[in-house]
Amino acid sequence: MQKIHAAITAVNGYVPDYVLTNQELETMVDTNDEWITSRTGIKERRILKGEGLATSDLAVPAVKGLLEKRGISAEEIELIIFCTTTPDMPFPATANILADKVGAKNAWGYDLQAACSGFVFGLATGASFIESGRYKKVLVVGGDKMSSIINYQDRATCIIFGDGCGCALLEPNTEGFGILDSVLKTDGSGREFLNMKAGGSLHPATHATVDANEHYAYQEGKTVFKFAVTNMADVAAEVMERNSLQSDDVAWLVPHQANKRIIDATANRMGVNSDKVIINIERFGNTTNGTIPLCLWEWESKFKKGDNLVLAAFGGGFTWGAMYIKWAY
Repeated sequence: MQKIHAAITAVNGYVPDYVLTNQELETMVDTNDEWITSRTGIKERRILKGEGLATSDLAVPAVKGLLEKRGISAEEIELIIFCTTTPDMPFPATANILADKVGAKNAWGYDLQAACSGFVFGLATGASFIESGRYKKVLVVGGDKMSSIINYQDRATCIIFGDGCGCALLEPNTEGFGILDSVLKTDGSGREFLNMKAGGSLHPATHATVDANEHYAYQEGKTVFKFAVTNMADVAAEVMERNSLQSDDVAWLVPHQANKRIIDATANRMGVNSDKVIINIERFGNTTNGTIPLCLWEWESKFKKGDNLVLAAFGGGFTWGAMYIKWAY
């Protein structure tokens, strides 16, 4: 019997129209373009504006575009894994809301929360459903409306994050293409350095938590940076070593877009030249679960069947991981 791999057969993405530039941020908080660019590599980010719009509204155009590209109907999707840190509501799952909005009547689904590593975790999870032989079409979505949990008076976080969403369709492949390996890690002791303090069962919403700005993302930048630089690079190198990949074997590094310096450190550890590193952080900032699928969407036309891709991510709490994919189309 031929081994079944989960192959990505289509990708798509969506970012909102509104562009929040470094120059505009200069009018909102004590910062400047040179400071932001030199430390993060970010020039601008997209923001979802308008009343009554949520993370699922970023996903709808991304998913509809994917279905059109693949030439399938929403009814053919069997499972939706929605990787997000900013669900529409604590419950029901945003995956279920998305299924209703796009007409995926035959799909069940759930949300996956692993901060910025979520999409990689979601691909690994979705791959298991495909490899089991039980499902033929699994949709993995990564998206966040980070502007909904960002304090635009906090210069440590407001310069970094943007809104966006991307998605990938997983289908069975018996030719040796698809998701071949992953190394996934977590360390919950990192929760004090990158978190949202209130809104959960530990600190439910009260007037006091709102007044204390505890419903916004909090980051202790130096600690997070130090941990991310080391661990994202280590796990990318580990997935290469496990699969006997040399730097020349890697066609593309697809890194989480958190910080240009972290991306550079990962590429250097892998020995991968800069022309093989996918970067769009300067235009979109950190869209959390959206960064990697948005990279796949933007570079899709440059991928060739059989290309070796390494995905690498690092997220709050802490979470991190890397994945080896042999591109299937």
